[in-house]
Amino acid sequence: MTTQAESEPICCPEFDPTLWDDKISEWDKKPFIKDKVFTIFYMPVNFGQVMTRLNDKVTKADAKMPDWLCLSEHTSMWNMGIYLAVDKEIQEAENTTLSGKFYSKVYEGSYNNTGKWTKDFESTVKSKGFKMNKLYMWYTTCPKCAKKYGKNYVVFFSQIE
Repeated sequence: MTTQAESEPICCPEFDPTLWDDKISEWDKKPFIKDKVFTIFYMPVNFGQVMTRLNDKVTKADAKMPDWLCLSEHTSMWNMGIYLAVDKEIQEAENTTLSGKFYSKVYEGSYNNTGKWTKDFESTVKSKGFKMNKLYMWYTTCPKCAKKYGKNYVVFFSQIE
């Protein structure tokens, strides 16, 4: 017998946490395209629509999304910036780059643990002797794929000094 979760298509690649857990990445003008998600008390409202819009732009440009890396930056209770990694400049998109050293740590579980994870991440960064600048989160799979894989990984990133 096949359950509904088993028969649903997979749209997100399976995530390997060992590649990102407790790692430092150095980026020199790493290319991203940027967009915004409307949030209500930090909960995304139109995340899927924004991701579809970004994906359409990447597809139209015949570009790639390295590692399917997509960083979210909560800028207020009402807005979240989205940074989708790309392999080249994309026409009709807001192109930007990120440079510097970035520390990442992987968490697994329900999104309602985000507050606890944030405190742990800040403590970990400080214990390593780093100064934390901006905080980003990478929701590595959509909810349907997380259910199918049986794991819901979220990677926290911070630009560090």
